[in-house]
Amino acid sequence: MSSQLFDAIDHLAKEKGIDKDILLEALEAALISAYKKNFKSAGNVRVELDEESGKMAVFSRKTIVEEVEDAQEEISLDEARETNPNYELEDVIEVEVTPKDFGRIAAQAAKQVVTQRVREAERGVIFSQYVDREEDVMTGIIQRKDPRFVYVNLGKIEAKLAEPEQMPTEEYHVHDRLKVYVTKVENTSKGPQIYISRSHPGLLKRLFEMEVPEIYEGIVEIKSVSREAGDRSKISVHAPDPEIDPVGSCVGQKGQRVQAIVDELKGEKIDVVEWSEDPVVYVSNALSPSKVVDVLVDEEEKATTVIVPDYQLSLAIGKRGQNARLAAKLTGWKIDIKSETEAREQGLLAEEEDIYYDEDEDLF
Repeated sequence: MSSQLFDAIDHLAKEKGIDKDILLEALEAALISAYKKNFKSAGNVRVELDEESGKMAVFSRKTIVEEVEDAQEEISLDEARETNPNYELEDVIEVEVTPKDFGRIAAQAAKQVVTQRVREAERGVIFSQYVDREEDVMTGIIQRKDPRFVYVNLGKIEAKLAEPEQMPTEEYHVHDRLKVYVTKVENTSKGPQIYISRSHPGLLKRLFEMEVPEIYEGIVEIKSVSREAGDRSKISVHAPDPEIDPVGSCVGQKGQRVQAIVDELKGEKIDVVEWSEDPVVYVSNALSPSKVVDVLVDEEEKATTVIVPDYQLSLAIGKRGQNARLAAKLTGWKIDIKSETEAREQGLLAEEEDIYYDEDEDLF
């Protein structure tokens, strides 16, 4: 066996980032298979590879017995002791059986098996590189499209963006650069498969972590996210330090931070609200940008009745109920919205009060 084969394996290991021992094991398995196939041997054989000399040897492993019944598996004690007088019954002896022309046959057989093992090892390396990227954001380039998927190149692998994971307001063009959220990494019989999303709430969360240093550093916490991709989202944030303004940190000076995320999501509206352990405050905040008069809480049912000014009822509910729906998903509380007039008619407001609304308050 020429040393060129070992040189080739060494080169493959370095180029593909594969453990050299894996390739040598594959080569040994290929040589054993080739020996048994070409020399019609069913016996227990072992291949010994010598990288320094570039040579190989095939050894047949036989059990020492008194009477030989299978010459491929057994050897007599007398014959074994011709090699070494210390052998005893039931010992295993190795006899070199390397054929003269085995190198040529073995090289041909090994090529296919080693190629297969290289492919498997490559897949394993790729899987290990990407499996830790689940629930993370990656940037890729769109390679191609079909009716079911948009295929995005993430470097060493092509990821699948399924139709339900696409944003309905986006158009995808080949060669476009795209930030995607990795939802799942699987190691299948066809190799690693990566599934990605543009509509997952996790994408919004990761984008805020990337854009807002206070979140990345743990000064501000993201408590919850609710999203209707391409249209509108809500995110609740909290700062354990009362001196920190969590909403202001996320919005940024002149809205620059949140605007960068809005731009990445092609104009998706984002409400940043402050989390509170008090459901009255939290639900009120979640219904931004509408004003809230009062929140009645049913702890047992985890439900709230929210009373809003008459002129803000449609704003609180939102188009097709979107604002209320997103607020309910964000807070985890059921939300029933009523106008002041309706609430008084039902006796939910004891008396009329003059309520002042600051129309200049910032809305996000």
